[in-house]
Amino acid sequence: MTTTAKKSTSGRPGGATSTAAPTSTESRHRKSKVEGIYYLFLIPTLVVFSLTITLPAVIGIFFSLTNSIGFGEWEFIGLTNYRAMFSDPAILSSYLFTFGFSLVSVLLVNLIAFLLAVGLTSKIKLKTPLRALYVIPMVVSGIIIAYVFNFLFSNSLTRFGQATGIGWLQESLLANPDLAWTAVVIVTVWQAVPGTLLIYIAGILSIPGDVYEAADIDGASKIRQLLFITLPLVFGYVVINVILSFKNFLNAYDIIVGLTNGGPGTATRSIAMTIFTGFSGGDYAYQMANATLFFVIVVILSLLQLRISRGRGEV
Repeated sequence: MTTTAKKSTSGRPGGATSTAAPTSTESRHRKSKVEGIYYLFLIPTLVVFSLTITLPAVIGIFFSLTNSIGFGEWEFIGLTNYRAMFSDPAILSSYLFTFGFSLVSVLLVNLIAFLLAVGLTSKIKLKTPLRALYVIPMVVSGIIIAYVFNFLFSNSLTRFGQATGIGWLQESLLANPDLAWTAVVIVTVWQAVPGTLLIYIAGILSIPGDVYEAADIDGASKIRQLLFITLPLVFGYVVINVILSFKNFLNAYDIIVGLTNGGPGTATRSIAMTIFTGFSGGDYAYQMANATLFFVIVVILSLLQLRISRGRGEV
């Protein structure tokens, strides 16, 4: 007797069925498809951003090409304001101070914060209370910190200098055109270290302990572990901190106002302070041109830093 195997619809014996796997093109199409409801949620954010950021920026750029004083009549004057800035010693001085101050502050903040993070993640007593203590400056308003340090620089330090006979401390640093910038750096670093410190602590704690145990077995000293294990493995955090702190310091305003108000003279006047002062002094269009130039410079620096970071595979 002969038997005949029953064919399935798939053409395979035994009635087995198979489902064709989706192609890579179909899979990508499925993944890239976005529900329309998500775009609906984006609309309020885009509207608010456009009305509060984009539209005022476009209006400001337009008025930088005029002679407007912020109200009343105005005339279109083209690039006159931009040409005038390059021969204005006050503008050039504010750019020189801001970038110099930012570079020094970035270096000090990251160096101090990194060393503190190494210490606060090591096997020491009371490291948890110490971490909380070091974070306190971050939660205090910059203007309040500035006024407190203003009193210290103007009164306490001068009395200490008179008592000890130290000549350069007998006069307030804030009144010295050559040293006032150091006081601004000191206060800025004091307030900025905690935020940078927290990021470094997170980076160091993310390093597996097995790495250090292997280094101990190989006989590597603590200094070599710091230089050849800790620092390379947290370099991505270094890049993040440098970018964030540099952007913040370029916009320095409140601490400078509370400490020196841009003085003595214009020795510590930052770009942001120059712009805001001009807005209330009848130089609206001129300082709007300054703000536009500053915006372009910051965008270029951001793109360069982002390109360097991506080139190293850090972000």
